This record gives sequence, structure tokens and C-alpha cells, in this order.
Amino acid sequence: MTYNVQVTVMPLKELLDPQGKAVMGGLQNLGLNTVQDVRIGKNITLQVEANNPEEAKKIAEEASKKLLANPVMEYFEVAVN
Repeated sequence: MTYNVQVTVMPLKELLDPQGKAVMGGLQNLGLNTVQDVRIGKNITLQVEANNPEEAKKIAEEASKKLLANPVMEYFEVAVN
């Protein structure tokens, strides 16, 4: 069976996010001062052939660890739809 898997990759909370800071400055320049913080990441959709959702998640986690996310600078979350 084919599963749609969403992988969200975000910068570690401890690290500066230059893209997020730039967007935050732009929002403030537009007068949108109620936005408190911006973090920019990646959303990756995988179609995974697997026997069950748990196996699809494990495959996506392995792909994330090996290729999709840099563990020094990013963390990831996996959701099977």
C-alpha cells in the first residue's frame, strides 16, 4: 500500500534562523506587530510503499536522518496521512 508521509524539517530552537528574522522584520515593516516570532523550515511530502503506517513512518524517519535533515542544525517531525 502507498502512504503519504509529511516530513517537517525546522531549524533547532537554540539556533538563529536568519530567514525567519528577515521575514519577521518584513512583517513588522508592514505593521503586523502582533506576530511574535517566525521560523522558516521545509515541508516534504513522500509517497512511501509499505505494509502498514508504522513501516511507512520508519522509512520516512530513516530518509530524514540520512538525507532530508541536518541533525547538527535541524530537527524533523514525521506524520503519516
